[in-house]
Amino acid sequence: MSTIIRTPDVPAHEEFTDPKAAVKRLQELYVTAATFLSGSFSEAITKGQPDARIRAFYPEIRFTTTSYAKTDSRLSFGHVAEPGHYATTVTRPDLFEHYLVQQIGLLITNHGVPVSIGVSDTEMPVHFAVANDASVTVPQDGSLEFNLRDSFDVPDLATTHDSIVNGNGFQYPDGAHPLAPFTAQRIDYSLARLSHYTATSAEHFQNHILFTNYQFYVEEFEAYARQMLADPKSGYTSFVGTGNIEITDATAPLPVPAKLPQMPTYHLKREGGGGITLVNIGVGPSNAKTATDHIAVLRPHAWLMVGHCAGLRNSQRLGDFVLAHAYLREDHVLDDDLPVWVPIPALAEIQIALETAVANVTELEGFELKRIMRTGTVATIDNRNWELREHSGPVQRLSQSRAIALDMESATIAANGFRFRVPYGTLLCVSDKPLHGELKLPGMASDFYKTQVASHLRIGIQAMEILREMPLERIHSRKLRSFEETAFL
Repeated sequence: MSTIIRTPDVPAHEEFTDPKAAVKRLQELYVTAATFLSGSFSEAITKGQPDARIRAFYPEIRFTTTSYAKTDSRLSFGHVAEPGHYATTVTRPDLFEHYLVQQIGLLITNHGVPVSIGVSDTEMPVHFAVANDASVTVPQDGSLEFNLRDSFDVPDLATTHDSIVNGNGFQYPDGAHPLAPFTAQRIDYSLARLSHYTATSAEHFQNHILFTNYQFYVEEFEAYARQMLADPKSGYTSFVGTGNIEITDATAPLPVPAKLPQMPTYHLKREGGGGITLVNIGVGPSNAKTATDHIAVLRPHAWLMVGHCAGLRNSQRLGDFVLAHAYLREDHVLDDDLPVWVPIPALAEIQIALETAVANVTELEGFELKRIMRTGTVATIDNRNWELREHSGPVQRLSQSRAIALDMESATIAANGFRFRVPYGTLLCVSDKPLHGELKLPGMASDFYKTQVASHLRIGIQAMEILREMPLERIHSRKLRSFEETAFL
């Protein structure tokens, strides 16, 4: 192993009061590092092991304030709580350009102090550096003629973690407090995972995310997308299917890949990321956690679950809607990150948008809306065949919680939204009533149920369109912020 370290030439840290100029410098530093690593790795593939260790570093943002001056207490983000040194490593500043300009701008405005942009002490793994170069791939360990780790840095779990969002008191090695909820390596890790699980690139994800557990909603989403593309006044610009196939013509074909990914994902795009992304996460809390773990790094404005559930009340009908106001968590996948005793509050802006959308689509309102929708507690469980177990235990708990519906994803998505500070909500459609003899079996669906399912996705879309018109500071509730929060959303 060579003791010589070769790095790219980069400028020293420089202070900026213009957020756009600061982000431009971040982009320059990132491109320099990624290009250096990618080029050096390509050369090593053809010429053999380098005669020096090849290393480049992520760019970083640093911020220091000595004032206790109070900022606008109405804002849930865009400021630090107390004097000190703050920092965050940054990856893909091209992808996060709008986010970074916004967050840096708020920080400078609220504190009247510049930010410092330069190179961090965190090494950039070669795997992540070449991720955006389709002509370069990193072979599996052992397939090269030299040991990759002897010449290049590889992903490091020490800098790939959720310590910041989990409130574990994370600090950078020099004692700086975190400015943002994720480190650069944690983001790069999730960007790679998103591409793997959804078969679409992070660039296509929009700021408003719908999750579903039923393929029918994908078909409805594509039909809606084609209607929007056919309307030049809709504001939507393109539709992206699995495999990064993008169409702008409403009549263009959208081939279905021979092999679908684990979580097929579709994007109805709008300028500035203002469109809607639909993720079919399939069944189960594990998938729900996996999807939200990785989408969270994109800092979406909101995510909603629009799926099927078991109705727990005899007064419900197949096709009725359930608007979650609370969650009973028996999914067990987040217990180590967010204990079950942590309450997951309903967010007023999300609830109002969903109820308004239901009223608009169904043309019912007020007391009449209660005919087709109930609000209350949704239980999420990790056992799909829970109804086959002895009933006295689970049924008693469900009754004591006042639960009105049960599924396998909603509480996980809401809890991870709470954990990652992403506004969340749930609107479900009753597909069976196992406690009352109406099991999910072929032929059980009534005409009312079929009509409601067809309307369900449109309700979720309309709720997102309502939220899109709200200022970001209204959607991102202070309920999601803990005692010590990062300045960046």
